[in-house]
Amino acid sequence: MANKESTTWFSNHLQRHMPLIRWGHWGTPLLLFPTAGGDVEEVERFHLIAALEPLIEAGRIKVYSVDSLAGRTWLTQKSHNPAHCVWVQKQYDAYLRHEVIPAIRQDCKNDSVTVLAAGASIGAFNALVAVCRHPDVFSGAICMSGTFDVEHWLGGNWYDDFYFLSPVHFVPGLSDGQQLQLLRQRFVIFATGQGRYENPGETWKAAHALGVKQIPNRVDLWDHHWDHDWPTWRTMLPQYVGDLVK
Repeated sequence: MANKESTTWFSNHLQRHMPLIRWGHWGTPLLLFPTAGGDVEEVERFHLIAALEPLIEAGRIKVYSVDSLAGRTWLTQKSHNPAHCVWVQKQYDAYLRHEVIPAIRQDCKNDSVTVLAAGASIGAFNALVAVCRHPDVFSGAICMSGTFDVEHWLGGNWYDDFYFLSPVHFVPGLSDGQQLQLLRQRFVIFATGQGRYENPGETWKAAHALGVKQIPNRVDLWDHHWDHDWPTWRTMLPQYVGDLVK
């Protein structure tokens, strides 16, 4: 696809080189999170970028993708202490806010532009974390087939840092303040199929966590023909992005 550019820099937060890819030339910035332990080009390899191409070519969106380092760490948790996984998730969050967002704003030549987040599976979790923790820079999230209650990843342990990285835990406990006020100005779409390997209960749990704090969100249940797989997400995402961006 034309107008694809990639860059890599050494992340001080993650202590490794991290890539960022952008597709498009103009429009609302959309940050895509890979599934599970996917790499920065997963969304292109599985044709999600091709599904978004009409919106990209029309100048309605510029799409960015990052590597799923945090997701990959959780998936290999058997070889890590859960405390390390929590640390990586925390550092990943800081990397997004203090490294990726400034890079996107520089690319957009707009130091105050807000970013729409999106992802599927663990990518949906990361998209929800992004908007709930940083509503000052994320305008909303499209969360498809999400895994949101991930406390089981801790193996029966508990870490205070994890609480503030898990929206289903920390959002219901938010006190009135700037973060909650901004979140009430954001919008989250939760979409899930009801086919193979889907778990709509996860989606309803996340939606409820936001709903109890009057944070605008909507749950769309697609029927049993839609599985936890790329054909579902390639159909969902262009539809929702088209509805949300001008």
